Amino acid sequence: MTVHERLSRHLLVDGLPVVLDLARSSGSWLVDARDGRRHLDFFTSFASSPLGFNPFDDDPAFLARLGRLAANKPANSDLYTEELADFTDTFTRVLGDPELPHLFLVEGGSAAVENALKVAFDWKSRWNEANGRHPGMGTQVLHLSRAFHGRGGYTLSLTNTEPVKTDRFPKFGWPRVDTPAIHLGDVEAAEEHALGQAEEAFRRYPHDIACFIAEPIQCEAGDNHLRPEFLRAMQDLCHRHEALFVLDEVQTGVGVTGSAWAYRGMGLQPDVVAFAKKMQVGGVMAGRRVDLVPDNVFRVSGRINSTWGGGLTDIVRATRILQIIERDGLIEHAGVLGDKLLGALRELEAEGLLRNARGRGLLAAFDVPDRDAVVTRLRERESLLVLPASEGTVRLRPPLNVTPEEIEVGLSRLRRGLAS
Repeated sequence: MTVHERLSRHLLVDGLPVVLDLARSSGSWLVDARDGRRHLDFFTSFASSPLGFNPFDDDPAFLARLGRLAANKPANSDLYTEELADFTDTFTRVLGDPELPHLFLVEGGSAAVENALKVAFDWKSRWNEANGRHPGMGTQVLHLSRAFHGRGGYTLSLTNTEPVKTDRFPKFGWPRVDTPAIHLGDVEAAEEHALGQAEEAFRRYPHDIACFIAEPIQCEAGDNHLRPEFLRAMQDLCHRHEALFVLDEVQTGVGVTGSAWAYRGMGLQPDVVAFAKKMQVGGVMAGRRVDLVPDNVFRVSGRINSTWGGGLTDIVRATRILQIIERDGLIEHAGVLGDKLLGALRELEAEGLLRNARGRGLLAAFDVPDRDAVVTRLRERESLLVLPASEGTVRLRPPLNVTPEEIEVGLSRLRRGLAS
């Protein structure tokens, strides 16, 4: 009985037809255990694998240490270790923002975003109370259409990419603003319309909007890029209406866009940032206007918490990943190779093989009329794994340590797959 047949007795098995051979897969190359075929991996487990497969094979001492530590899963929130201290020091050095000193760790991106929202709800309630308003206000979250922020309780009210992900589940009717994506039309008019909707929401819910949340690039919705000018205008609106400016960098963080976080490359100043995926640990960075409330959730014991606080094994792995990213200059590397990748995609667009080539760093995408057929053809004929998204979009998500030669191989296989 095959792996898929065994799994299908108990699970919905509708993912990739390959069977991952972890022993033989390496870097950007995934080996299919069924037939030994090597696939170039521009899928990277939904963009969550920062260094590809088996990135520590050259460090047997670390692998042995990781294995020993994996035998235990302590409550990081209350049982402190050298390993947790090493992670926080390394994270702060490689990815940290001096204006966002507070750190909260949890397992998973949806949980990270939910805790970012809890930071905002608590902050707005206390801010209202300190300014003579009812502390029961501060229950609304302003957000964008085409957003994906997760599948948890709060995040279901924000996610609105595909109905199958949210229909029939109870949700809050929080105010929503139309997304002015750069590649979807007259962007300046769309931005003016969206900002008008946001102003109206603040008027409709005076003192009740805790925050505005957005992905700097809406990845699940098809890599919808937002102009920094629009996000800065939303940031200013949040300041004016006493709400927090929150960014969901679960998919755009940890160097993939050519800067530590997408917001840095866009000149933004968020109050709260949620992260996960490539970090291998979920969490929240916070500061700036959060500290205008002295008894915020980072100062009051038990207001937000997590049993495992990100998980010890994940934290140790993440520490080593960050050290490699720092040692090998992989954030800058992502920017340089990303420019090369986007330039090549635009050449393919000029040849009529694809539409709407777009990217920032190694986060790249394009549109085709027959998306599913293209994704299947690239996998089956070209051994190139890519990631589909909504509305005819194909996303490319190579690991941060992809080589220039692997980018060239991927582009060659992409050209053949599109031309056929």
